[in-house]
Amino acid sequence: MNTPAHSDPLPRPLWQPGADRITRSQLTRFHTWAAERHGAPAAAPDDPAASYAALHRWSVAELETFWAAVAEWFEVRFSTPYESVLADSAMPGARWFPGATLNYAEHALRAGEDPARAEAPALLHVDETQEVTPMTWAELRGQVGAVAAELRRLGVRPGDRVSGYVSNIPQATVALLATAAVGAVWTSCAPDFGARSVLDRFQQVEPVVLFTVDGYRYGGKTHDRAETVAELRRELPTLRAVVHIPLLGTPAPEGALDWDTVVAAPAEPVFEQLPFDHPLWVLYSSGTTGLPKAIVQSQGGILLEHLKQLGLHCDLGPADRFFWFTSTGWMMWNFLVSGLLVGTTVVLYDGSPGFPDTAAQWRVAERTGTTLYGTSAAYVMACRKAGVHPGRDFDLSRVQCVATTGSPLPPDGFRWIHDEVAEDMWIASVSGGTDVCSCFAGAVPTLPVHIGELQAPGLGTDLQAWDAQGKPVVDEVGELIVTQPMPSMPVRFWNDPDGSRYRDSYFEMFPGVWRHGDWITLTDRGTVVIHGRSDSTLNRQGVRMGSADIYEAVERLPEIRESLVIGVEQPDGGYWMPLFVHLAPGASLDDGLRDRVKRTIRENLSPRHVPDEIIEVPGVPHTLTGKRIEVPVKRLLQGTSMDKAVNPGSVDNVELLHFYERLAQERKAQSG
Repeated sequence: MNTPAHSDPLPRPLWQPGADRITRSQLTRFHTWAAERHGAPAAAPDDPAASYAALHRWSVAELETFWAAVAEWFEVRFSTPYESVLADSAMPGARWFPGATLNYAEHALRAGEDPARAEAPALLHVDETQEVTPMTWAELRGQVGAVAAELRRLGVRPGDRVSGYVSNIPQATVALLATAAVGAVWTSCAPDFGARSVLDRFQQVEPVVLFTVDGYRYGGKTHDRAETVAELRRELPTLRAVVHIPLLGTPAPEGALDWDTVVAAPAEPVFEQLPFDHPLWVLYSSGTTGLPKAIVQSQGGILLEHLKQLGLHCDLGPADRFFWFTSTGWMMWNFLVSGLLVGTTVVLYDGSPGFPDTAAQWRVAERTGTTLYGTSAAYVMACRKAGVHPGRDFDLSRVQCVATTGSPLPPDGFRWIHDEVAEDMWIASVSGGTDVCSCFAGAVPTLPVHIGELQAPGLGTDLQAWDAQGKPVVDEVGELIVTQPMPSMPVRFWNDPDGSRYRDSYFEMFPGVWRHGDWITLTDRGTVVIHGRSDSTLNRQGVRMGSADIYEAVERLPEIRESLVIGVEQPDGGYWMPLFVHLAPGASLDDGLRDRVKRTIRENLSPRHVPDEIIEVPGVPHTLTGKRIEVPVKRLLQGTSMDKAVNPGSVDNVELLHFYERLAQERKAQSG
């Protein structure tokens, strides 16, 4: 894992921004202002790479000054002033902006205070019919005000949890913002999640209100969710109210409130003023064992991080239209909604990424006049494979940036966007995590784009690659480490009273610094290469799920004695997810059993996490303490030799590992 990432010291960029684009960018204007007002190094317009590198160094060396500057530049409304920027920099437990009070939703809706913008679209909603339905800033404010008033009428108080089993529709955005306005804590799952998967998440946080759709449309088909909703209501005893959103046109079930009634009387929203670290939402990121981690992020931390990321790095403002293909079960939905913070029109697409054909997302971008278009690396590669020609077949003249996440964008993906979308196209491959609801590295509007690389670490993000001894390395593969706190790091996990699960998740290997669980290379040119997960979390289309979720579902089947699931990033950008099964005596792996395994995962967990292959194995290897060995098996499947993949003294049956080693060799021979 220590081979140099690049032999050519100065590779030619695939794309670089023109001088006017660099000058116009909000990043350049911020840099010039921060140099005048806050002691940042002077911008160097003739050398953008050196200029950004100097600004980044300053942003991590003078962390408190940098974040105070961000708050000032974006005119953050502190209803009471902060006493200091960073009262405690220890990780975990950093304390940002103590004394300050504010409200995230107030900032998300403030563009609508301007009479000149009140009737402009805040949201553009598109479904599989490709019809575009706008919601103006005035309508959005009115609906948020109405729903917030209803939540208060129901007795919802700051700190209470409000949950959404909802699609990527305007009602979901309204419900999130109304929840934030009253100071309650939002949490959501997409309606393609099965009941067990949802309950594993919502039961931890004990919501008092549930917003729910009656079903959804996907791939040209209608999916009724009435039974799942009924099960959620039965299994969530803390619920005081359910709000029914009739996406399929069904009447509200008995005892539920109807969405249209709740929003019938628009109201001016009232924003609870809350401490900076007051919980905003709970996101879920599954580890390899136990229930999904319930990650709590703060009103102020998300506000500042997203203003920086969307305003400076994505260069978004009031003239833009921001589309990212996502569901409400992925952090990118929360990130997308935050486009409202910088006055941008947000494009919400509810439907399949590939219906009626693979080009569906490009059609959405054309129909909505999208300027920043975000998708998954997997979708880009699917378009390439399917022979899609977006630049030829659609008017994408307004698109200024194509951004990708979910997994690293392979070199062929960069070339395809350049060749098939537009040659003059900013390609922003970004990488971050649910855990911080943001990016560690990615988009920088003033920098060139190199094939297979992320442009640079984000401002205020002290990103490093560390070797196994905890030493920083350059031009070598290492663990993704963040050595100083970011405002959007979790304030805690919900179901973690002593903080041990939070510490174990990020701070166990290298105490005091954040270890994320990705392999990265930082090049000597300041770019970043992501190599995939260094742990065994399953990352399918950007949605992460723990292997424990799969085991719990699959091993309920009497034929399955034990199982092992591995997510393997492929060199071509693909993602191979095999499920290995050790069968009970007398059982055989026939088509019927394969179908039942797939159906169990699809219905109980998520259609995204149905395995690509189900393979019978003689046994599942364990550590001496009884834990399934996942990471070493993943390394074997990626072609690492046995002596480098595993310490044989830590395994209960080393012979079992030879099966996976042989399988990797056979697959390599077949592909070669």
